[in-house]
Amino acid sequence: MGGLVTQQTAPGVPPEPSLADPCAEREPAGERLRGGTGPAPALDVFLSGRVFMDMIFTGLPGLPPPGTEIVTDGLGSAPGGAANIAVAMSRLGLRVGLAAPFGDDMFGAYLWRTLAEQEGVDLARSRRVRGWSTPVTVSMAYDSDRSMVTYARPVPAGAEDLAEDLAQAPPSARVCFIDADRPVPPWAPEMRERGSLIFGDLGWDQTGAWPAEVLDRLRHVDVFLPNAAEAMAYTRTGSPAEAAEALAGRVPVVVVKRGGDGAIAIDSATGERAETGALPVEALDPTGAGDVFAAGFVFATLADLPLAERLRFANLCAGLSVRHRSGSLGSPCWGEIAAFGETGEVPESVLAEYAFVIPFIPDAADDSPVRAEPTLRKER
Repeated sequence: MGGLVTQQTAPGVPPEPSLADPCAEREPAGERLRGGTGPAPALDVFLSGRVFMDMIFTGLPGLPPPGTEIVTDGLGSAPGGAANIAVAMSRLGLRVGLAAPFGDDMFGAYLWRTLAEQEGVDLARSRRVRGWSTPVTVSMAYDSDRSMVTYARPVPAGAEDLAEDLAQAPPSARVCFIDADRPVPPWAPEMRERGSLIFGDLGWDQTGAWPAEVLDRLRHVDVFLPNAAEAMAYTRTGSPAEAAEALAGRVPVVVVKRGGDGAIAIDSATGERAETGALPVEALDPTGAGDVFAAGFVFATLADLPLAERLRFANLCAGLSVRHRSGSLGSPCWGEIAAFGETGEVPESVLAEYAFVIPFIPDAADDSPVRAEPTLRKER
């Protein structure tokens, strides 16, 4: 599920994505999410960032040593970067708006059409930048992890109007996503004042400095979702649990993602604490799994679920995504969530922990080709 079929085209012509909806059973999530009775914002989630063309090699025994070549039979391509979480949230039925610069090359055309027409992401605030090359990341997945190489040119000055437009007229959304390792955009605090929840994530610090001012930005953030290595590096702690405790003093909700070891979460406002292990599935490709986890946590937060269930739902989405190649396009649709466990790879005792998901599954998921019969069920 989630692969992207392309047609062969002439050199220099962008490939044509298959525009058949990979999540035909998706529907707007508003009616399934508990909330107030007032008018709904135009979007459920808004985010800005850089979109990458991801090329993902899987099935590797390791990285090729210098002067050698490795041949593999696994290759996926998908929108990456900010598109990872945008696609994952849209597939859950959330109304997602993305503001991003797109290159005017064939990769840029491919990414724009895939996100707008296939994945249903609102690109009204995005821009196509003349003369700019689309950033590209090559991901090499092996041993349940991955290494990456990225090519990216600075965004030219002509794309500055995108940030200016956002500063002048921030959108209306229930959730806003920002990168905490960059200065907080001026529109984010304004959205927060109007009632938006601010979710923050960050990337790896290639300099190794892990500056403390990054943590100072968390005063603008309601939910922070670093991975374990990042959390420990910024807090100068020796374990994910210690890092979570340190961050809980800075942000209302912190979730430390531990990859194959699951996740830890602390809600300082309610006093809730939760921990979950990874879903016991065979991981083919972990690319983008952290973003899929975050998308699941956003949905569960908007559904007003208890912290432990928010963590489990995020864990479920991420666990299902690593069973597929192609990064963002391996993120689960509701049909796959509904069919979770029917292969017998997950014990009944584990399935029972996810019975709370049943009320959120759309009726149309019953007709999805990836669903045979309900396998998320309550313990008898």
